[in-house]
Amino acid sequence: MSDTQRIQEELNSMSSALTEGKESSRSRCPLCNKLFSAPKILSCLHTFCTSCLEQLEPFSDLSSQGEDLDSSSDGSWLQDPQQQPPLLSILCPVCDSEVDLPPGGIKDLTVDHLALNEVLLETLQGEGLGLACDLCVDGDAMKRCQTCRICLCQFCCQAHKRQKKTASHTIVELQDLKSYTHIEKPIQCLSHPSEELKLFCEQCDLPVCQECLVGEHWQHPSNFIGNVIRKHENSIQELLKVTERHVGTLEEACSQIDGVSSTLSNHVELVAQEIRTFADGYVKAIEEHRDRLLKCLEELKVQRENQLHLQKAQLLQLCLDMNTGVEFTKHLLANGSDLEILLTKRVVENRLKKLNNVDYNTHPVANVRIHFSPQEKADQYCGYEIFGAILDKAADPTKCVLQGEGLFNCYQKETVGFTLLCKDMSGKQMDRGGEYVRVTISHRDSKNCVIKATICDNQDGTYHISYTPEKLGKYVVCIFVRGQHIQASPFTMTVKRKFRPHQGLFHCCTFCSSGGQKSARCACGGVMPGGYQGCGHGHKGHPGCPHWSCCGSVVEASECSVLPGDTLQRSHVKTVAL
Repeated sequence: MSDTQRIQEELNSMSSALTEGKESSRSRCPLCNKLFSAPKILSCLHTFCTSCLEQLEPFSDLSSQGEDLDSSSDGSWLQDPQQQPPLLSILCPVCDSEVDLPPGGIKDLTVDHLALNEVLLETLQGEGLGLACDLCVDGDAMKRCQTCRICLCQFCCQAHKRQKKTASHTIVELQDLKSYTHIEKPIQCLSHPSEELKLFCEQCDLPVCQECLVGEHWQHPSNFIGNVIRKHENSIQELLKVTERHVGTLEEACSQIDGVSSTLSNHVELVAQEIRTFADGYVKAIEEHRDRLLKCLEELKVQRENQLHLQKAQLLQLCLDMNTGVEFTKHLLANGSDLEILLTKRVVENRLKKLNNVDYNTHPVANVRIHFSPQEKADQYCGYEIFGAILDKAADPTKCVLQGEGLFNCYQKETVGFTLLCKDMSGKQMDRGGEYVRVTISHRDSKNCVIKATICDNQDGTYHISYTPEKLGKYVVCIFVRGQHIQASPFTMTVKRKFRPHQGLFHCCTFCSSGGQKSARCACGGVMPGGYQGCGHGHKGHPGCPHWSCCGSVVEASECSVLPGDTLQRSHVKTVAL
């Protein structure tokens, strides 16, 4: 099987997974295909049975945990109780995402209460109930208390009716619940199993019970879940809207890639036909040359298709991940109780934020401009001088270079620019335009400060890039050609204040520089007797050394302190002139 066929099969598999993911069962584990048992949610928003996750092989990436863990690979942390063990990770069996486990391992992952409710609902709708009593656990459940939201056996049901506190509760037969489309169970506090989670700790961002408020969460600001659910639900809704927009963009980009791939195949076939027509007039030497050209063309086709397949695979995977997030979040918001939403809120928000921050390129990266030129001289075959060559000259991002004053001297609120020179794989400058060039300029210390760059294609292999910085400081500049960084990208530039040159004279005094004119003035403020308005040696106000007439500065290589629009200072410039 060729690389192209293998990649195409992987893409088909990803597309199928994307379709199946929208219709997957919410009550069955993707690994064992059985009803969920103690379901846990991974950070990628896929749910599995706890026992299924415990069968996965965990691993640790010591290189990503700092130099202090270099020595921990030999197990030294087992002898040192003060040293923390390396964090473990697993790979999601569905999307192959790397999932970091909490310190407590699998058992500390978030419980998927929605999946538990789906299991309960499917069990109720089945032929045989087989549900255990929520009170005594041993008996088979026959009825359900709609007030307490628990299943009861016959004995516990009678006891439930006899108690004064629960005598008025509504009891229904389990058989009567088969037509229900949504059902839920009370969620108890893990620290206090007898208490139900009804409160929300604002400081810890967690649902808690009444006992928690007098213990670990003492004096923490808290409120009833019904009072805070709207605020947290709205934040999830906003993330959901952004994610759905990304999904639409990704799906459209995948569709565009399919169109470009078809165009590429058709174009390659046309070029191949030109090559065959040209080569048919020659004998053995021409046939050998033709075969060589076709092989080269096929290699170019495979190369371009692999680029497209790789980009599509990346976009499909991201789209698959985002669809998982969207479907899970929609289901949570549509079917989850207030408590269930709050319990799952953190893992959902973290996943959606991570997906929304992924930088992806929606433009096809492969170059389809492949041409055949019968005028190009080729190598000699069997003593024959052969013509005909495939022209696939395209810009190589690793060979492209930058030049221009705008790379080094950047001033605030002043338009500057530089030139991008595109070169091919051999380092020769391109003689045509049309390459896909993208530029991002962002402030290093202020993420919200981004400069919009203007790109002008000169149609000769060069591109002029101009921009106007509004804020001082260091900026990170990224230059992409055909979706890849060029060799100098990214790099840092510094935006400085614009240097104001002096408009006057650097003189000893107005008397000397003006030839003795009485009306000549100087910014140093010096005066001379006898009706002179400027400065003179040894007279009042003279700084005692050479200075600038426009601002009075005594430093010759300095910036003028006169602000634009200061007419008083400009009068010094006009009058003090030789």
